[in-house]
Amino acid sequence: MAGRREGPLMRVAGQHSRGSRIAAAVVVGVLIGCVLAFLYPDGFVKSSRSFSDSSRLSQVISSSCASSTERIKTLESQLAILTVKNRELNSQISDLSMKLQLAGQGNAKALYKAGPFGTVKGFRKNPVVISDESVNPRLGNILQQVAINNELIVALANSNVQSMLELWFTSIKQVGIKNYLVVALDDNIERLCKEKDVPVYRRDPDEGIDSVAKTGGNHQVSGLKFRILREFLQLGYSVLLSDVDIVYIQNPFDHIYRDSDVESMSDGHSNATAYGYNDVFDEPAMGWSRYAHTMRIWVYNSGFFYIRPTVPAIELLDRVTDRLSKEKAWDQAVFNEELFFPSHPGYEGLHASKRTMDIYLFMNSKVLFKTVRKDSNLKKLKPVIVHLNYHPNKYERAKAVVEFYVNGKQNALDRFPVGSE
Repeated sequence: MAGRREGPLMRVAGQHSRGSRIAAAVVVGVLIGCVLAFLYPDGFVKSSRSFSDSSRLSQVISSSCASSTERIKTLESQLAILTVKNRELNSQISDLSMKLQLAGQGNAKALYKAGPFGTVKGFRKNPVVISDESVNPRLGNILQQVAINNELIVALANSNVQSMLELWFTSIKQVGIKNYLVVALDDNIERLCKEKDVPVYRRDPDEGIDSVAKTGGNHQVSGLKFRILREFLQLGYSVLLSDVDIVYIQNPFDHIYRDSDVESMSDGHSNATAYGYNDVFDEPAMGWSRYAHTMRIWVYNSGFFYIRPTVPAIELLDRVTDRLSKEKAWDQAVFNEELFFPSHPGYEGLHASKRTMDIYLFMNSKVLFKTVRKDSNLKKLKPVIVHLNYHPNKYERAKAVVEFYVNGKQNALDRFPVGSE
């Protein structure tokens, strides 16, 4: 059978229909594309890429912050190191300036210029000496174990002051002071210190010292300290010399300035007497010039002073030791004369710097029993030490001081008279 055949008109109509459908599909596609382009201007994949970019940006910022923190820590560390170095350099400059000053003594040639008005200050501290271990190797070994920051408390004692010595080192232990040493002047004190676990040093036999050390009274023994202390200073140690009639209530090393050759407590009982005042002498026979102004200050107490290892300080010890070996004199009087008397015809004064300690922190017993215990405000103060130097019944008063300041017994001082019994 023959197949069905379409005529020319039918073929044309079919082709036209297919072309219309294709055109319509194209138009629809274009419209959909326009709508999608309007609704998603960044496209479908763009959002995920932005999340990725945002994540990378966050990582960069986080890394940058971490790097900045580390950099800040590094800079802070470098600043701390530079601060320490700057302090060391300033200390070296100060030491070199003081050495320059010493080198210029007796030299008429100027070594430095003066600065602008208001900026010029004299040197407050003399440089310390170079340590000489050969002076006393045994003592040097002891001091290396006992001293803290090259300083310590030193007391001399023989059996005549045993009871006061025990009260002395008991108060030191209660405060928590570690850097102290007893120079034992006889076998009994050496044995006592070892039994009580108290740092002790016994000198090698010396006939010139031993005869006084074993049997001498307070003033005689006190005079020995200037000779004995010399070795401590030669070894490069600063010493807080202490009599044993002293009660410790705070650590004195927390209250010392260390800016002078000698820093001493005063026998003065007021600001004027301790730190100096203008005393006007009246001589009516002189008429118009009857009033003469004088300067007065009460003496330093040679039973409690801080001394640095400097040339002027060692010279002071030598001067006092020499005079005490030749004169029948009180060591405290000689100590003050050498410190304060100026150069004059026939005498060359000592060029040592000095500082007076605060009389309410480093308190003598006259200040305590005459003034402080009667003043409700002053009674609230907590001294560093109390020195029972003005009264003979030292042991009983010292125990009362412990009761008042350490144990809080408010009437512990009331039963004692102002002066000596």
